[in-house]
Amino acid sequence: MIRKLKDIKLYGLIFTVLSTLFVIALSAPFFIEERLQPYLYNAGIDSMGALICAALFYGCMRQDGSGIKHFRLLIISVCASFVVNELISYSVLVPDYRTWCFVLCLLSKLIDLAMIFLFYLYVRETLGFEGKLAKFAYILIPILLIVQTLITLGNIITPVTYLITADGMYQNTAAYLIEEIFLAATSVLTTVLVLASHNPVSQKAAALMFIFLPLIEYGIIGGSFGEASQYGIVLMSLIIMYCVISNYKSRKLAATETELNMATEIQVGSLPTTFPDRPEFELYASMDPAKEVGGDFYDFFMIDDDHLAIVIADVSGKGVPAALFMMSSKIYINDHANIGGSPAEILGRVNKLVCANNNAHMFVTVWLGILEISTGKFTSASAGHEYPMINTSGKYEILKDKHGLAIGAFDISKYKNTEIQLKKGDSIFVYTDGVAEATDANNEMFGTDRTVDALNAIPKGASQKDVLAGVRAAVDAFVKDAPQFDDLTMVGLKYNGPADNAATEEQ
Repeated sequence: MIRKLKDIKLYGLIFTVLSTLFVIALSAPFFIEERLQPYLYNAGIDSMGALICAALFYGCMRQDGSGIKHFRLLIISVCASFVVNELISYSVLVPDYRTWCFVLCLLSKLIDLAMIFLFYLYVRETLGFEGKLAKFAYILIPILLIVQTLITLGNIITPVTYLITADGMYQNTAAYLIEEIFLAATSVLTTVLVLASHNPVSQKAAALMFIFLPLIEYGIIGGSFGEASQYGIVLMSLIIMYCVISNYKSRKLAATETELNMATEIQVGSLPTTFPDRPEFELYASMDPAKEVGGDFYDFFMIDDDHLAIVIADVSGKGVPAALFMMSSKIYINDHANIGGSPAEILGRVNKLVCANNNAHMFVTVWLGILEISTGKFTSASAGHEYPMINTSGKYEILKDKHGLAIGAFDISKYKNTEIQLKKGDSIFVYTDGVAEATDANNEMFGTDRTVDALNAIPKGASQKDVLAGVRAAVDAFVKDAPQFDDLTMVGLKYNGPADNAATEEQ
């Protein structure tokens, strides 16, 4: 699919560049042939217009976002109109070229219809039309387009809106007002939608230029068909509209990036980076933030001399709100763990507190474990978090512990403890969904099975830092060049036994 999109961009660039070269080459005889010299002004506009279209298309090739696809097609249609208009200048007023003139005029009218529809699609996406009128336009404008296209094609059978006279002159029929009605209906409807949209005045004014400047110019030249100045005005309006809308979107994007950078700083700055140096256990944690900052966090702290608490969590949402919710959740869990109680009791108290002050309706999945260092007893509780991986027999496997609802979902949620007895050399690996849900270019997820396989592929005796690095390397090898859309957060704990046993072995 990505390759196909790249091909479309490449084909569009090739078309606009070749069109430019064709129009410029076609303009040369306008300086020499007496019959073509009255159209020299048209030829100049056509050549310059096609050249600008090619440059504009090239400038838009690497851009993404709402409406850009329709904008590129709009550039191609305007460029095509310059080519066809140049060819019309060659064939008009030449009786032998009457058929060619008719076909070119027909093609020009169809390109105009496509241009109008693409403009509507572009402003609908970039300005975000809403409401009943937008839904009505969504149905009516395509219908009007189809009807007008059929009427235009009807000229092939009999002159409906135009004809080419015996001397090769373009001439409107009495029914040409049908075209004006279509143009008026779509222009009025689009104008109302633009004015009703919740966008800055500059964006609305720029969009309306594309509608009204060509209409004004069309009226000034007396409604003549085939004048290059019409398409020159269309191109100028297109450039103004694009510059204004693109500039606004760029400033908005810059503000968003600033917010995301701030969220990253909040997120990373609140995480502990100094790990305990104790003989009874080995602990290591890592968090690799994505570009779209989420609310992953980990924490570890001593509740007392014999109890170590480990927390890993994932807040819903993105950006600064998620980062702030992460910080408050982290503080609540830390405070209530120090008050005392089992992991289930701690999560229950934190959940009630979060629900009582959760006007933003956010939630956080949490896994909380408490290690009794002197005995190896490990008690954990999960609030909708990923299953941990445990190694108690020389091999990692999924520990399907008891789950409750995410913190912040319902204030009546209950949580249950899961108890395991760790022996010397046993280890636990916990993570957020950014690991298992990492996806490659084919949208296939890394998954829990590959996570287990990655853990078991790490050499025995490796440090917890190397364990986490090994899992990250496996994820990177799987996703390759695909972008990272979620934070990758992991915590590894290895139990070495009570301090007395460790001291005895050292002696």
